[in-house]
Amino acid sequence: MKNVLCYGDSNTWGYNAETTDRFAADVRWTGVLKKIVGDDYYIIEEGLNGRTTLWDDPFMEKRNGRDYLAPCLETHRPLDLVIIMLGTNDLKSIFGYSAYDIAEGAGVLADIVLKSGSGYNGGTPKILLISPIQVGEGIKEAEFADMFNFEKSLTTSKEFAKQFKRVAEKYGCEFMDAAEFAQATPLDQIHLDADGHQKLGVAIAEKVKEILG
Repeated sequence: MKNVLCYGDSNTWGYNAETTDRFAADVRWTGVLKKIVGDDYYIIEEGLNGRTTLWDDPFMEKRNGRDYLAPCLETHRPLDLVIIMLGTNDLKSIFGYSAYDIAEGAGVLADIVLKSGSGYNGGTPKILLISPIQVGEGIKEAEFADMFNFEKSLTTSKEFAKQFKRVAEKYGCEFMDAAEFAQATPLDQIHLDADGHQKLGVAIAEKVKEILG
């Protein structure tokens, strides 16, 4: 069985903007992925609302993705593949980081995985770095508008793919751009809706099978 760790934020956890609860397991992109790849794969969900790449959020404790990654890898080893999809929460106005900074933060996480020995026999699992979906055009009027600077978040998220691809190449990771397959729901301009989870899950499944065979 091939072990795949999905490390992300609320769009991996499965936040439902309509109910503010969680999508059912089979609706979340991780569940879609699991259904497609079948029983030969063990899909591990590690999504957390508000998680950043490596920044401390003063208003939400223990959301620093760097702090939890090493113990998470140790918990779930041996791993064949680690999927990292983080960066949306790094757009919050309290941080003010550029797409370059955010992608570099994701790169730090990739480096932790590379040095973790969390693959088989102390080896290195493969890494799939996914640049997050773009912030929606209507975020200025959306639920989370006060957390994000509209113009800056929108512009920065549009630069994600370029910068995350650069970092993926830097660390020898596989790369995907989530924005090629899904977009944020108009309800809050940040999260995936059920259709977005479905589309993204299908795309990731194809990529996972390509990577692991």
